[in-house]
Amino acid sequence: MTKKVVDDDGNTGVVPDANVFAVAPPPKEKTKTTTKLLIAFAVLVIVSLLIWHRINRIQEANDPNPAAPTTAAVAIVTRRDLGDTLTVAGAFKPFQNIDVHAKVAGYIKKIYVDVGDHVKAGQTLAVLEIPELAAELAGTTAAVHAAQDQVSRAKGELGRAQSSYSAAHSGYVRLKQAADSQPGLVAQQEVDDAQARDLGGQSQVASAEAALSAARQQLEEAEDKQKQFAALSDYTRITAPFAGVITVRYADTGSLIAAGTTTSTPTGTSTSTQSMPVVQLAEISVLRLVLQIPESIAPQIHDGGSIKVHVQALNMDYQGKVARFADSLDPQTRTMETEIDFQNSTGKLMPGMFCEAYFVHNKKSSVLTVPVEAVNRTGSEASVLTVDSNNIVNRRSIKLGQEGSNYIEVESGLNESERVIVGNLSEFTPGQKVQPRLTERETVNEAGKT
Repeated sequence: MTKKVVDDDGNTGVVPDANVFAVAPPPKEKTKTTTKLLIAFAVLVIVSLLIWHRINRIQEANDPNPAAPTTAAVAIVTRRDLGDTLTVAGAFKPFQNIDVHAKVAGYIKKIYVDVGDHVKAGQTLAVLEIPELAAELAGTTAAVHAAQDQVSRAKGELGRAQSSYSAAHSGYVRLKQAADSQPGLVAQQEVDDAQARDLGGQSQVASAEAALSAARQQLEEAEDKQKQFAALSDYTRITAPFAGVITVRYADTGSLIAAGTTTSTPTGTSTSTQSMPVVQLAEISVLRLVLQIPESIAPQIHDGGSIKVHVQALNMDYQGKVARFADSLDPQTRTMETEIDFQNSTGKLMPGMFCEAYFVHNKKSSVLTVPVEAVNRTGSEASVLTVDSNNIVNRRSIKLGQEGSNYIEVESGLNESERVIVGNLSEFTPGQKVQPRLTERETVNEAGKT
């Protein structure tokens, strides 16, 4: 092989290539060199790692502030009452809710309430104007006065008749005594006339007494009619039958209101006329919660049973008691209607609010429990991570019993007062040292005990 070259004078030429004649090293010697370099590099890396590990251990031993162990949320194994919880949804209803009707028909003269007004029992809600009823009442009042005058006249007539009878009777008695004591002294005709006047006076007294009795009967009839129309007149004032709040107002001033009463038909049946109510009144100082309890839980419902209710709109819990229940199942739904009363003096609860009621059943007393979050399940097996007195994590197999919403019964495998890790169980391994910290729930429980 040749190559082109240029001399100092700029002349070019061709000379043999010296690299072509260079002797290449044998292949085996090149492989041995590469292997030695790799071995040396690996030894260097291993020695460096050993030195770095040794230095770290020395630093950890001499460090006055070593790294703190991992914090673990723990709960105390305690005994508590446990039961299954059934959640039933429902809505609050007013304790009483009615449409207020008028007893008599008429025009609304004045209405005093509107939607949202709180009223007391007996408070006037509206006043009706009924001109014909007022005329009837005035007529019956006049009839009563006339009957009273008639009674007074009858009493006067009776008094005069009694006076006449008393004089006639006295005269007859004296003549009779004189004629009997001295026969012939008094003519028999005079005695007979005196006796006739006596009997006539007696008849006048009886007639006057009958007239007085009739007058009194007429007075009673007139007074009964007056009371009847006076009672109807009282119905022109529409009042609240109980304390509550006006939820609907149906009528305004001047509206014609029909009488909200039942009428009898010729066949003897009673029918209810569709009259317009004046207002709707609801009692909200006490609310009732109506729930449909499943057949499986119905036998455990009893009067006075405590029920916990959570109101989503307020994010608050309320405690109520069973007030009444149907004691029979609906054949369609296989549920039992149950009512719970809630005092609502503050007015926070409102009719229609949605809530969830929690029924605790199948209760067990004083059983060993752990939080549900502390249990690790693998098929039919269950285990927990315990923290011993040296704050070392240990895995413990347990046997589970009844499970509640937050806690689960431990039949075997744990002892009371032991500590178990709650939540994030995958972050801990047996033998690891941790810094235990009671969960917020357990801290509250401990505060409550003290």
